[in-house]
Amino acid sequence: MPKINFDYHPQFFTATILEWKPLLADDSYKDIIIKSLKFLKEEGSVVIYAFVIMPNHIHLIWQIQDGHKQDNIQMRFLKFTAQQMKFRLIDTIDFRLNQFKVNAKDRDYQFWERNSLSIDLWTEEVFMQKLDYIHNNPLQEKWRLAEFPKDYKYSSAKFYESGYDEFGLVMHFDGQD
Repeated sequence: MPKINFDYHPQFFTATILEWKPLLADDSYKDIIIKSLKFLKEEGSVVIYAFVIMPNHIHLIWQIQDGHKQDNIQMRFLKFTAQQMKFRLIDTIDFRLNQFKVNAKDRDYQFWERNSLSIDLWTEEVFMQKLDYIHNNPLQEKWRLAEFPKDYKYSSAKFYESGYDEFGLVMHFDGQD
């Protein structure tokens, strides 16, 4: 496979759980994110170069593929994961469901903040900067989720260090699976 064509611009995408609630601290909710990303990858709408799932937000470097619209992919991803999180809270009779109840015309519950961030990565230098940021996020003082980037399960750091991709999600930025 060829290297990234920066004419099509990979994107750094961030989404945050409503009011920064730590819903994603529970691995079963992280697995919902993984399942949705796998679906998007397998249908061919995105290529995922990097990810990290933190207790209350996610960061991705992904590239929307030809024939797909960025807004549509992001909306589908956020809507599907929100529905699955709601279903999980209902199925497990989890009191936290009420924390996501909103008074809105178009929904009863909201799981994601409305201001998700998507930034085109115009150069390889910026791409690498965001890749490092994603992989070092779990090590930040406020998180302390791992001692080394490769030790945090819900990140692509292990893949970049060892070539092992537990979730089958990531394509190396140089085009290698």
